Amino acid sequence: MIGKLKGLVEALEDDSVLIDVNGVCYVCHCSGRTLGNLPSVGEATTLFIETYVREDQLKLFGFGTQSEKQWFLLLMKVQGVGAKVALAILSTLTVSEISSAIALQDKVMVGRAPGVGPKVAQRIVTELKGKIPAMGAVDAGVQGLQEAIGEGVATSNVADAVSALTNLGYSQMQASSALARIVAKEGDDVSTEKLIRMGLKELSS
Repeated sequence: MIGKLKGLVEALEDDSVLIDVNGVCYVCHCSGRTLGNLPSVGEATTLFIETYVREDQLKLFGFGTQSEKQWFLLLMKVQGVGAKVALAILSTLTVSEISSAIALQDKVMVGRAPGVGPKVAQRIVTELKGKIPAMGAVDAGVQGLQEAIGEGVATSNVADAVSALTNLGYSQMQASSALARIVAKEGDDVSTEKLIRMGLKELSS
């Protein structure tokens, strides 16, 4: 099984890239986001690989990060989500946005991806709740706080700051994501007023 490829970009297609590894070229199907982040033809790159084997086909799916690969595998476990839909979600939303949408049970955000109807979006946020991949200490803290906000058990200062930011026109996901990043760095004993000021600065940056 192939877990990772290091080679030169031979050619870029609409939904795949050809990677030359010491003269052997591999076709890797990727999300639009991964393809957009690849270097120019002839330059070196590295992709994390998931090998997809079926009776009538063998495909390689390439990912720019391990977290993107982890999300691809998680999404594929949901009924109604195949490789095409999983890649569409990863093309539309960043890994952070997918994590936030699931932590906050935001099926509308997930439903922005092409091919994801309301029923599939609901299954995704329901079945993957609590299964967010580990992405480092700071990210884990961010995800934990986002879940607390989504479940209504965040500390009062954080909850009040989220409410204030949403009243100013930001979505709950935007507000909670910004505040989660702040609390991960500053701690959760920051006053509501300071959280609001820092949240506005974070959202405008």
